[in-house]
Amino acid sequence: MLITDSVVSLTVPDVSASAAFLQQHFAYTELMSADGFVSLGHPGGGVNVVFLRRGIEVLPETYRDDTAAGVILAFTVADAAAEQERLRGEGVEITMELRQEPWGEKLFQVADPNGVVIEVVEWVRQ
Repeated sequence: MLITDSVVSLTVPDVSASAAFLQQHFAYTELMSADGFVSLGHPGGGVNVVFLRRGIEVLPETYRDDTAAGVILAFTVADAAAEQERLRGEGVEITMELRQEPWGEKLFQVADPNGVVIEVVEWVRQ
């Protein structure tokens, strides 16, 4: 199998709000959109993100009313502390302050308007 791209698809009540958050604060750009759907890509590569509106018929019937609860969208960066301060300066609420884990991970978290948790990670070589 040749995989040509990676995409994570998240179900949210307000597709436009989540898309705007990633565009404004994480430099994502819209690739495609339609009613209840938006696909975003990042100029630096990494994973593309699709937001689907809860209840949309493309979702399996048993999952249509579920949302992205419990999912963490994680982005790896070179300087987590600088990114935290940048986001704070943009008015983004930091839901988990910067911390360092014993296994060498510096991280903090924010949430988008739909409650999707976004974790910003810096791997520290020990």
